[in-house]
Amino acid sequence: MTTNRTFTMIKPDAVAEGNSGAIIQMIEEAGFRIVAVKKALLTKERAGQFYAVHSERPFYNDLCAYMSSGAIIPMILEKDNAVADFRKLIGATNPAQAEEGTIRKRFAKSIEANAIHGSDSDDNAKIEGDFFFAGIEQF
Repeated sequence: MTTNRTFTMIKPDAVAEGNSGAIIQMIEEAGFRIVAVKKALLTKERAGQFYAVHSERPFYNDLCAYMSSGAIIPMILEKDNAVADFRKLIGATNPAQAEEGTIRKRFAKSIEANAIHGSDSDDNAKIEGDFFFAGIEQF
């Protein structure tokens, strides 16, 4: 089942470098409607909860430290075929492999500091969106 919503999060490196406005502009120009957005700081504990699926991986602690190192901008987006279309817009995790015109090709510095997160499935989009926006009325 595909939905019309996905979740994204502009990561600390992109926010700190002042790229969030340009990234949001790319998202809106690609036809996505922002349903919910906020600027937030994650504690290491909260980052650990979000990335719990990776808790046994060797990069887990570094990931939690990175994601709690500065402000993030989580968003719920809406568009037909949202998850798949957004994955195309953000590009490959490794910016060296990302296609021209993608967010990661333009703004990512490395695999680790890759500017933006995008849900990989409809189910995860719901889980991740609820993690940040549960109890908030979305328009």
